[in-house]
Amino acid sequence: MEKITRYVGLDVHGETIAAAIGEGYGKTRSLGQFPNRPEFVRKFIDRVGGPRGLKVCYEAGPTGYALYWQLTKMGVECDVVAPSLIPRKPGEKIKTDRRDAEKLAECYQSGTLTSVWVPDAAHEALRDLVRARAAAKRDESRAKHRLVKYLLRNGLRHPEDCRAWTHPWWRWVQGLELEFEPQKVTLADAVAAVLHEKERLARLDLAIDRAIEAAPPEKRAVIDALQALRGVAKLTAVTIVTEVGTFQRFRKPTELMGYTGLVPSEHSSGDRKAKGNITRTGNAHLRHVLGEAAWHARHRPWLNLRLKKVLPTLPPGVSEIAWKAQERLHRKFTRLTYHRKPAGKVATAVAREFVGFIWAIGRLAEDHARTDTA
Repeated sequence: MEKITRYVGLDVHGETIAAAIGEGYGKTRSLGQFPNRPEFVRKFIDRVGGPRGLKVCYEAGPTGYALYWQLTKMGVECDVVAPSLIPRKPGEKIKTDRRDAEKLAECYQSGTLTSVWVPDAAHEALRDLVRARAAAKRDESRAKHRLVKYLLRNGLRHPEDCRAWTHPWWRWVQGLELEFEPQKVTLADAVAAVLHEKERLARLDLAIDRAIEAAPPEKRAVIDALQALRGVAKLTAVTIVTEVGTFQRFRKPTELMGYTGLVPSEHSSGDRKAKGNITRTGNAHLRHVLGEAAWHARHRPWLNLRLKKVLPTLPPGVSEIAWKAQERLHRKFTRLTYHRKPAGKVATAVAREFVGFIWAIGRLAEDHARTDTA
């Protein structure tokens, strides 16, 4: 006789895990709370009867995927669910760990939860590295901003009014002699912060290059193919690949557009149709790099030296898609600008359409790499 499937919901926190099990339609039972440690997780799985016939779910969150990887290694079927898509009743005013676990178990048993894609440990490590580089870039911008504003507050200007961060300007800043000791210390600290962030960026860029060289061939093929698009250099391509994972999980480009959060929100009823701002419910890291790349569409289509070197080395069909993207996106950018749409909205609309070309190239490169390795 086949064993009945048991559905378990876990409310996971940094130190504790609350558990509940589904016992039929609309019925759940709390299994208590235990420490969030690997040894206690193993004991819990043994207590509920072992991995056979067991299905476990928990919400995606700051605790990451360590619990998922441990459970799958133990042979437990596990799903990580999207917190924003969990059904909620408007009248629920009490929230506790026990209730959250019971709700997860109930919804999991009824099939109303939406699972997220979970990367393997190697992919997650590369994604963390790329996000660390993005954080370092933001820190560098803040450090530069503090230095420039300090000079402005003290009325310190380059004698020839040259642009900031050029070599003459930077030599002038490092050679400034101020009157008071606190001024000297403050300026030296601001300069040191900029230099530190610059070294940090160089170190992370080198680490990303080494990680790309060690990545699987299929992933490297997609990174190379995406660089055929104007506005997508190596760092942007790596960011897209690490945040998307595999393009095969999106059947249509509109699904990837929704994942980025670039699609407009909608509140329609009957004959009334109303669309609002973009949802912003998707991947923020991906949305940022797409918005930056979309601004390149304001220039007329052309092939620079980098693209002329890259295109001949790519799989058949990639260069055609990339050129079509340049023409179509430039027309869209020009048309919307001509109709006096705000620049931010123009870039967002172009970025949303840009996702369709990224999806097409990503799928093509993955299929080609899979055929070569077969």
